[in-house]
Amino acid sequence: MQAKKWSDIAPGKGLLELSGDGEILISGIAFDSRKVEPGFLFVAQRGTHADGHLYIAAAVARGAVAVVCETFPDERQSGVLYVRVEDAGEALGWIAAAWHDFPSEKIKVVGVTGTNGKTSIATLSYRLFTRLGFPSGLISTISVIIGTTAETATHTTPDALRLQEILAAMAGAGCAYCFMEVSSHAVVQKRIAGIRFSGGIFTNLTHDHLDYHKTFSEYLRAKKAFFDGLDETAFALTNLDDKNGPVMVQNCRAAVHTFSTRAMAGFRCKVLESHFEGMLVTIDGREVWLRFVGKFNASNLLAVYGTAVLLGRDPGEVLEIISELTPVQGRFEAIRSREGIMAIVDYAHTPDALKNVLSAIGEIRSGTQKVITVVGAGGDRDRTKRPEMAREALQGSDRVILTSDNPRTELPEAIIHDMEAGIDQANRHRVISIVNRREAIKTACMMASPGDIILVAGKGHENYQEINGIKTHFDDKEVLSEIFGIDQ
Repeated sequence: MQAKKWSDIAPGKGLLELSGDGEILISGIAFDSRKVEPGFLFVAQRGTHADGHLYIAAAVARGAVAVVCETFPDERQSGVLYVRVEDAGEALGWIAAAWHDFPSEKIKVVGVTGTNGKTSIATLSYRLFTRLGFPSGLISTISVIIGTTAETATHTTPDALRLQEILAAMAGAGCAYCFMEVSSHAVVQKRIAGIRFSGGIFTNLTHDHLDYHKTFSEYLRAKKAFFDGLDETAFALTNLDDKNGPVMVQNCRAAVHTFSTRAMAGFRCKVLESHFEGMLVTIDGREVWLRFVGKFNASNLLAVYGTAVLLGRDPGEVLEIISELTPVQGRFEAIRSREGIMAIVDYAHTPDALKNVLSAIGEIRSGTQKVITVVGAGGDRDRTKRPEMAREALQGSDRVILTSDNPRTELPEAIIHDMEAGIDQANRHRVISIVNRREAIKTACMMASPGDIILVAGKGHENYQEINGIKTHFDDKEVLSEIFGIDQ
């Protein structure tokens, strides 16, 4: 990338004070002092684990010629430009956007936010528009795809520098659209600053991430801030089946549209028949067969349909392609044993997501089929949802096996103990705890009879397990296939 003057990449708002040469040439940008190279601009952010202001001197020592910060350091080096801003995180987004010549002005970016369904809606929208003949991009929990080139994702929403770099690569590759997940963390940390969204989608809001946001109202406020930031040229598509759907678009400048599987809305869907192979639904009065299971998936696909129509695509053509789409990796993926045991792998890692998946199974199962659920909860994350996860699992299952998810730096036994607090004494006999996840899955398979259904929840697409900060290979689908003695 060619060097640029500070005056060419300066954010248009939030600038408070300048100390130094505003025409200084900058050769790169970093917010990690260890990545600073000679000629770089260093942005000092106040993060959750570290304060970048403590590393300004180190960045200058490594060759930074400009520093963006919220508080000037006591000592300033001559020849270095110091810029004081209201919010360094927001400034970073706008600086990165300017550095890459504002790529979101060259490509239509649609953001998807909510607790559950983000990955499915973003990914299926990407697949739909690709099938419609539009080169597109995807930024999701699972992967980042630029046209047809994919790489594994490391975050639901990348940092501001990486985001703008990805969007610039999409624009350079000729992509017409980008569908991206927008996490609440990304909104609060201003990672999406500098992106002009053509549309925003709200899925739902349930219990999650309270380890970070502390209260549900703060979590809601973070999601709503995304819609507050949409401009009058964008659309906001919100889910009326969630009580927070209307809240998200209050005082929104964007054109507001709604979707629902239960109420009157701009886009409507009704489930007519449900089977393990899929479901028959009506979308805006037209019957269509979907290769998905559950009302939550009907809602996700309705959002995909609504988005496509709002972006100007033909409804009939959209429905035709939607009928050919298949579930996203790790989302209600079914594996059947030779004996007829059905195992379902799903990423459900919140109480509401678990409830949705078990409700979908309940809509299809016969009276004689047992449901056995294997579930855990992640370590170093929101502890308050752990007993709720266990309660939801028990509510929709005949038997429950509590096990490890990604314990990270916590003791797996302690996490399981937190989950056990959600089990009342009268139902304790229906629950067993097995720390080793492989053994837990194996035990569920041994408990199951032909025709029974096993749900392995929590990890979905993940192919690793993180214990004591160390990641080792672990894939729920692989483990089930090995136990069943079948090829994936």
